[in-house]
Amino acid sequence: MSTLLFKKVDYNLGKLLEDIAIGEIGLPDIQRPFVWDKAHVRDLFDSMYRGYPIGTLLFWENGYPGDHRTIGVDRKQKVPNLLIVDGQQRLTALYAVMKGIPIIDKHFQQRRLRIAFNPLKEKFEVTNTAIERDPAWIADISVLWQPDFDQYAFVYAFLERLNERRGLTEEERKRIPQAIQRLVNLINYPLTALEISVSATEEQVSEIFVRINSQGRALNQADFILTLMSVFWDEGRKELEDFCRHAKHPPTNNCSSPYNPYFQPQPEQLLRVDVAVAFRRARLEHVYSILRGKDLQTGEFSPERRDEQFDKLREAQNKVLNPQNWRDFLKVIKRAGYIHPSLITSETALVYTYALWLIGKWDFGLHPHTLRNLMARWFFMSSLTGRYTSSPETRMDQDLALLRSRSRPEEFVQVLEQEMAAVLTSGYWKVTLPNDLAKASAHNPGQAAFFASLCLLDAPVLYSSMKVRDLLDPTSREQKSALERHHLFPRKFLHRQGITDTREINQVANFALVEWRDNIDISDRPPAEYAPEYESLFDPDSLKEMYEYHALPEGWYQMKYEDFLKERRCRMAEIIRRGFESLRK
Repeated sequence: MSTLLFKKVDYNLGKLLEDIAIGEIGLPDIQRPFVWDKAHVRDLFDSMYRGYPIGTLLFWENGYPGDHRTIGVDRKQKVPNLLIVDGQQRLTALYAVMKGIPIIDKHFQQRRLRIAFNPLKEKFEVTNTAIERDPAWIADISVLWQPDFDQYAFVYAFLERLNERRGLTEEERKRIPQAIQRLVNLINYPLTALEISVSATEEQVSEIFVRINSQGRALNQADFILTLMSVFWDEGRKELEDFCRHAKHPPTNNCSSPYNPYFQPQPEQLLRVDVAVAFRRARLEHVYSILRGKDLQTGEFSPERRDEQFDKLREAQNKVLNPQNWRDFLKVIKRAGYIHPSLITSETALVYTYALWLIGKWDFGLHPHTLRNLMARWFFMSSLTGRYTSSPETRMDQDLALLRSRSRPEEFVQVLEQEMAAVLTSGYWKVTLPNDLAKASAHNPGQAAFFASLCLLDAPVLYSSMKVRDLLDPTSREQKSALERHHLFPRKFLHRQGITDTREINQVANFALVEWRDNIDISDRPPAEYAPEYESLFDPDSLKEMYEYHALPEGWYQMKYEDFLKERRCRMAEIIRRGFESLRK
């Protein structure tokens, strides 16, 4: 029989809350921030009040018994001996309500969980204004478990208020105190926890979580590292979350802010940048063990080794979350022509490019202008080719490995240039890329690269004197998008020609960017009808240049649809190549 990786431990709710308060159990944890809605919290208390089970908790032994220190904003008394793997939302709800403390919601806003109880009806509700004014309700049950709570005085005052409003029968005077007492007694509600042994690996813990909680999401390595940060460097995790929260909303004052219209990162994404910069690793498989202070050879844990690794992570994160670094890097994305968020088809490519940019800046000391152009080309290449789409950690780990034995600026440049040259060959531009453009996805990397190239080449909008770059500006306040993707051969027109396959109709090569008013005007008219009308608005030289940028052959609207797609794909690939090459200047 295999050795059990867990043991069953019975708790009462009061003991669990006390262990959380002193730091014996780490909370918040893996699934932070709190994502339940208030109705879910209400139903949790209702189930407990009725004597229903609320599920088994899953903890993981930390492996540092007796390792005392102050952590987090609550100044816990010790490093948690148990980490929460499953049950964090339940325990957060119970802790927040019964202790009367605010939580951080899924929008990173601080708020109280206020649950009301009607003793006569023995009913729970989410507190609202009407309930607060109704003496039949305890508007916030948190008061029942506060240290200074006087149950006799509370019940007496509750009965008097209700009696003044509507009068009470003798039977009601008995039922109300009994219901309140039953609610107060939830502090003794029994709970069962499965405590996973410290000898279990994070892979085993994740597998256990999935098997016993089929409705939960699968845990990943980033979850475990963020959990470890909550234990040993909670302010670091808070910094990550605060940075991501501020990146989502424009600042309300003149303070420095990571907000931008291009990309709003998640904590897990910036954690990957932390790890890449600190340890030159992308695969998180072993980083968790390293941060725990585990010797990968002997399997032994060392608090000293753990502290050394967290010092490296702290130093890296100071660079990752530096507002000036962040703003300077975003210029790389803009320099690459990806000036609108809709053009970013791979956030992973952006995240890993940021890591490489930081390494080039701080570890190799590249000149800012050299670094910007180099990393703009790297991001362009990575996005276009889907470099980090399949097995991204493995691919990035290989990229980082190429730099581990290098130290001089020119070596950094040489490594990246060699990788780009190996991918973007003559065959790629002439064969692979045109074939990749024969797709119908609205988020096709090739289409995004084509639009980015139009920005880089300062191309005009099709049949317009305005520039693509100007009308793609994400800071525009227009209610309607200035540019729209237009079917050059409209859908209804193709239907009338007997072409009904959606994939064929929505091929990337059948789209162009036009001003939205022109898109409405063109509607489903045949291209042979609307194109000559628009051509008449431009002189021959301007029209020729416009068609060249938009990869349109002369008289394109007279071509057979199949021939048009094939020809335009090749021309689009050439424009993308020109856009990429322009980044060398």
